[in-house]
Amino acid sequence: MATTSIGIAKKDREAVAKQLSKLLADTYSLYLKTHSFHWNVTGPHFNSLHTMFETQYNELWLAADEVAERIRTLDVFAPGSYSQFGKLTTIKEEPSVPDWKEMVNQLVTGHEIAAATAREVIKVADAAGDEGTVDMATGRLKAHEKTAWMLRSLLK
Repeated sequence: MATTSIGIAKKDREAVAKQLSKLLADTYSLYLKTHSFHWNVTGPHFNSLHTMFETQYNELWLAADEVAERIRTLDVFAPGSYSQFGKLTTIKEEPSVPDWKEMVNQLVTGHEIAAATAREVIKVADAAGDEGTVDMATGRLKAHEKTAWMLRSLLK
């Protein structure tokens, strides 16, 4: 069996993957919430929010795959169940259907949480000399910060 030899020690790869697993859980949880809000939004901004949420959940879906594949690149198994994600994320589940303003507010909070998680990934990956993960996590950080800003702007 071939061993993984990408210039990062196994313990460092595992530490990075642990942080990436939290980012994956945040990404998937935010994807699910955004998709639900896309289905259930109502009110005077229905069309624009319905379309915006669709763009956002599609981006999150692709991002989840990118994060999971980075975990696998580090030769660690990626979490992939709701129960695993529930233990790894701090994004709160929404069991009801809030009004559009609360939907937007929750998504702002979710993207801010994911941005903070991406910052932690960057710190651990940088300490491990894992430039590939630093690069990917920096892209995720920028995407979450921009999306939070765009959503926050709707509430002003």
